[in-house]
Amino acid sequence: MGPMSLAVDSKGRTYILDEVNGRIVRRDADGQPEATIPLHQQTPDDIAIASDGSIAVLDRTAGKEVALYDSSGALQGSLPLVGSGLTDPGEVTSIITDGNDVYAELEHDKLVKLGDTSGTAGSSRSTLSGRPSRDGKSLLSAVIADANAGRVRVTSIVRASGAVRFARDIALVPVIHQILLLDTDLPGTIYFAVEFQRPGAAAKVTLSCLDAETGAVIGGALLPANTLPEESFRDFAVLDDGGVIYALRSNAGVTYQRYDCR
Repeated sequence: MGPMSLAVDSKGRTYILDEVNGRIVRRDADGQPEATIPLHQQTPDDIAIASDGSIAVLDRTAGKEVALYDSSGALQGSLPLVGSGLTDPGEVTSIITDGNDVYAELEHDKLVKLGDTSGTAGSSRSTLSGRPSRDGKSLLSAVIADANAGRVRVTSIVRASGAVRFARDIALVPVIHQILLLDTDLPGTIYFAVEFQRPGAAAKVTLSCLDAETGAVIGGALLPANTLPEESFRDFAVLDDGGVIYALRSNAGVTYQRYDCR
């Protein structure tokens, strides 16, 4: 079992969720160790950083909650997972913050609002039909349309009106194993990554950058795939000013590498 997840904040610092040792390790924008935050959860899975610097930590198994820490690491409260719109914590595939709101994503599909970073649970657990872009304009979703043909579909909905901005089919490399990343940077550029494997070849990861308005591919990069058996929950985080941090696991340990679309 390796570090379960990672996130980045507005200063470019990386937060690494080390479940085995019950802590978050924060590194500065240059990758140097900066702070360690002890966690109270038994089985933390995922982490997200809100716009106010709060740290949201998901525990699906033991606590069935999202614990909330302030930027210094002090525990502020928690939000229960089970409630209206969410009956099985095992269905949660990500924890996502939007401003100061905290959402649980269910089966890589809809998002259920749990509450806010102050620890106040939502009186009505509203839902979103996709992942919110950081510029607040869009809700994003993606599906594998044809794994053997290497075809995916990325959809962007105008958040204010609910109108479809685009639903674009993208031809990638067959055979697609899984979608690893769908997020945006602060200006709205979409970052999308999938793991694929050509017959008889080693698995790889392709990272694509998509135009926020049209979904057209405007750049990309090829990354090595994580093929070791260690479990993780999230291996990518997108920086506000562009580019991604990728957790690459090897027999020597885990390295955190920055990639940009070319």
